[in-house]
Amino acid sequence: MQKVSVTIITMNEEANIQACLESVSWADEVLVSDSGSIDRTVEICKGYNAKVFLDKWFGFGKQKNLIASRAKNNLVLNIDADERVTPDLRKEIETVLNQDDCDGYNIPRKNFFGNRWVRYCGWYPDYNLRLYRKDKGSFNERDVHEAVKIDGKVGYLNAPLVHYTYRDISDYLKRMDRYSTLAAEEMLKNGRKVSYLSILSRPIATFLKMFFLQKGFLEGYRGLILSGLYASYTFSKYAKLWEMSERQ
Repeated sequence: MQKVSVTIITMNEEANIQACLESVSWADEVLVSDSGSIDRTVEICKGYNAKVFLDKWFGFGKQKNLIASRAKNNLVLNIDADERVTPDLRKEIETVLNQDDCDGYNIPRKNFFGNRWVRYCGWYPDYNLRLYRKDKGSFNERDVHEAVKIDGKVGYLNAPLVHYTYRDISDYLKRMDRYSTLAAEEMLKNGRKVSYLSILSRPIATFLKMFFLQKGFLEGYRGLILSGLYASYTFSKYAKLWEMSERQ
């Protein structure tokens, strides 16, 4: 049987990391790249015999490639501190360890907002390619919304990865400020332009897509609020792009 290395990047994740590590205790090795935690994250990781590396921050994509480069196994499972590998997903991963069918596998995610699993708004199945052979793939080195690119065959798993996305609205708003800045910087770097039309239309399109096309209305108030929050994120992203362009 092939062996798998689990990679995790962290910064101040003491509220999440213990449950995350417990869910991957079956893995051959667990590697953590920590970028300046001032809470108990590193202490907890060492208590679970994870290989902890103290690294400066390079951006999400580069950070995940850095920690994967240290894995002793070719097969890598990348997860975030707020994600959990379910028993069913573990069994499915152990099944593919005996196979050489694919070079990467998309895994569905069950995303939670607060204590509720969100089935609509485009939040499920939310496939992410997280299990991959590092000689065949790596993360694109974007500052945000990074993803694994595979030079080979890609398959799909059925069992989900559980993702505790946001604790509440305040948690979303705090992270929205950071992620919208990173997204605006990425767009600026790629030569994207902003216009009245993009600032006005894109947030509206985001809301309509999530609430109607992706059936967010079936989530009730939660779907309405999530659609509005994501529209606000889109507005912030393009507003910050305008601001950054003005400074140049």
